[in-house]
Order: sequence, then structure tokens, then C-alpha cells
Amino acid sequence: MKVYYEKLRKIEAEMANCDVVVVSLETEDGGKPGVKGEVPKEVAAKLIVENRARVATEEETADFRTEAAEAKRLAEQAAAANRVQLTVLSEADLRALRGQQRAQKS
Repeated sequence: MKVYYEKLRKIEAEMANCDVVVVSLETEDGGKPGVKGEVPKEVAAKLIVENRARVATEEETADFRTEAAEAKRLAEQAAAANRVQLTVLSEADLRALRGQQRAQKS
């Protein structure tokens, strides 16, 4: 146990950022290799010590952040498209619009 926690602290100390992009490794219990994720450095250190992930390269990190930004942009676009927009009209404006409709039908 002591060795485990020493490795954990050493790896944490080596990480500069609070959040780290990691890439999963294949594990005996069915872990899927190559899945990227951003986790706190404490979690990253644990995954590395347990040989379940590795720190992503700079290129992998840049790709991950680019993909995440694009996914966020698309989600915001979808949310904006689904937003219901209401227009509040005064009674006078409503009567004026109805009068215009009647005049156009005639």
C-alpha cells in the first residue's frame, strides 16, 4: 500500500495542470483502449498507477479539446434551435394585425 501511495503522489506532483487529458488503456476487465477524457490530476494519477490510462500527448490533448469545443458549439446550436420564441403584443397591436389580415383577404 505504501508503494502505491508513493507512486500516486509522485505522479500527481509531476502534473502541472489541475485537469489532465488521459487516454484509456485496454484492461483485463474489458476496458476499452483509446478513449480520451479530461479528469482532475488526482484521478489521472490513480488511473496511471492502476495502469488503466496514460497521459495524452500534446497532439492528442489538442485534438480532444478541439473536438470538445466543436461538440459544445453544436449542442448550443441545437439548444438555440429548440428554444421557443414568444412575442408579446399589446391589444392595440393585435387589433392592427387582425385589421391588416382582413384588408389583405378583401
